[in-house]
Amino acid sequence: MAMNDSVNILNSAYLAVEYIDSFLPDNPLQQPFKNAWNYMLDNYTKFQIATWGSLIVHEVSYFLLCVPGFVFQFIPYMQKYKIQQDKPETWEKQWKCFKTLLFNHFFIQLPLICGTYYFTEYFNIPYEWEEMPRWYVLVAQCFGCAVIEDAWHYFLHRLLHHKRIYKYIHKVHHEFVSPFGMQAEYAHPLETLILGTGFFIGIVVFCNHVILLWAWVICRLMETIDVHSGYDVPLNPLHLVPFYAGARFHDFHHMNFIGNYASTFTWWDRIFGTDSQFIAYKEKEKKQQVIMKKKA
Repeated sequence: MAMNDSVNILNSAYLAVEYIDSFLPDNPLQQPFKNAWNYMLDNYTKFQIATWGSLIVHEVSYFLLCVPGFVFQFIPYMQKYKIQQDKPETWEKQWKCFKTLLFNHFFIQLPLICGTYYFTEYFNIPYEWEEMPRWYVLVAQCFGCAVIEDAWHYFLHRLLHHKRIYKYIHKVHHEFVSPFGMQAEYAHPLETLILGTGFFIGIVVFCNHVILLWAWVICRLMETIDVHSGYDVPLNPLHLVPFYAGARFHDFHHMNFIGNYASTFTWWDRIFGTDSQFIAYKEKEKKQQVIMKKKA
């Protein structure tokens, strides 16, 4: 009975969104996107699209999303939003990070990306424009992928902090106490494989079109680069996502090394009490701000 109720609620929600979508104006970018998509299908094989297309989407998205945080370090006005203001970025650290990223991207992640084509073939995942899900379905699927990945990340990330294995794997990622956006995927190759597995679970569960692979890549990169950016910008649209952890939440993890293990949301840390030190830290900050205002 409960299952039927849940299905009815989901169907009702789907119909409601579909009804609202029918009143929205046509997206002016839809036709150019359709033309580009069909051109891609007509001129490239599925293997080329799944492999090299996925690599291009990942690389272009990653480094474009890193640009704002990189530029912020040169804008004095933005320094008031930097979380750890006493630990500025250095060229030496950023160059070291960039070199490690290139190794991870092309020697660890690219071989995994090469399996994308075989995944789509095995599960008969469509590429055609006519089979592409509506935007709201894609948003819901990406959210579902984020929920699954977040759960995987919380428990495996917490395990990687165990004192018996921390120094062998996860210590590499914590080399930077004050993170910056490009450092999001700076990690030991084993960590890339272990935590990266959570990314693919949602794909296996929800994927009904190759576009989800790319949409979820972009969403995941947007989130992880944001939380590693080192800047807590008030107008960040990601703050509108319910239970979103954000940069300040994850920045504390790098600063404190203990707690705040989840990647995207706050609920797992709240359930298991691993955000207690972060909560205490925020309370201490608030008291200090009150004292400073009184002195002023």
